[in-house]
Amino acid sequence: MSPETPDHKPEKKHKDAQAEQEDDESTQANVKFSPEEEAATESNTHKAEANALFTSGKYDAAINKYDEAIAVCPTYLDYPLAVLRSNVAACHLMLEEWKDAVKHATTALDLLDKLEREDKLAAEKEEKEKDDVEEEIVSAGAAKAGPAVAAAETEAQIARQKRQEDIARIRAKALLRRARARSELGGWSTLEGAIEDYKKLSAMTNLTATDRKLVQAQLRALPPRAKAAQEKETAEMWGKLKDLGNGLLKPFGLSTDHFKMVKDEKTGGYSMNFAGGGGEGKK
Repeated sequence: MSPETPDHKPEKKHKDAQAEQEDDESTQANVKFSPEEEAATESNTHKAEANALFTSGKYDAAINKYDEAIAVCPTYLDYPLAVLRSNVAACHLMLEEWKDAVKHATTALDLLDKLEREDKLAAEKEEKEKDDVEEEIVSAGAAKAGPAVAAAETEAQIARQKRQEDIARIRAKALLRRARARSELGGWSTLEGAIEDYKKLSAMTNLTATDRKLVQAQLRALPPRAKAAQEKETAEMWGKLKDLGNGLLKPFGLSTDHFKMVKDEKTGGYSMNFAGGGGEGKK
């Protein structure tokens, strides 16, 4: 037997029951949602489908479905968009597409930063309005209304605290994903970026024991890698500069071998000495 649907309802034996059902159907037919509400609902539907695809290991398909969710999600819904971007970053991590993972995780973090700034401004505005109201309370009747205002403020504070916890949770996920992608990409500046991400994570209080252990391990492993990458890139840069210098000096019968970079051990700076003709170098 097929499940019941609004178009196939069992017959009612009593007319009053049938009339009541028709009234309910009429009421439901008149319910309308705003375009923004419909878009948010559609976005959530796509997100649920994307989550299922991710769980089944279909990461490319999940990315496409997350993209559909992002496309229809109202642009002012920063938190849902941050969640979607962070999830896309997770898909790219599984596909070892490190640059795309960094890109989407960074977008998620930017959205969370924007959301926190807006929440801070809203909290400051509420605090100012509360102070203004307290200054105006002069009558006994107004004073009696005080406890009700305090209760409402408590509810707002609870809601704000819950929102801050949600933001911190998604921030931790996005930072973990970006740090992992940066560490896989390699390169001096990218590895330094990964170190900064892990430092931020080490200061967060909402990490799991497993994640905290991972963060501490990476903070030990990454600095030597970053230093090695720095030395390699510096050597490559000097090599390119030497080739460029030789090209410029060749018409004059000179080369970069005629110039020596001497490090000042006291200051850490460098000076250039000219060592032409095999004689003693001149500054």
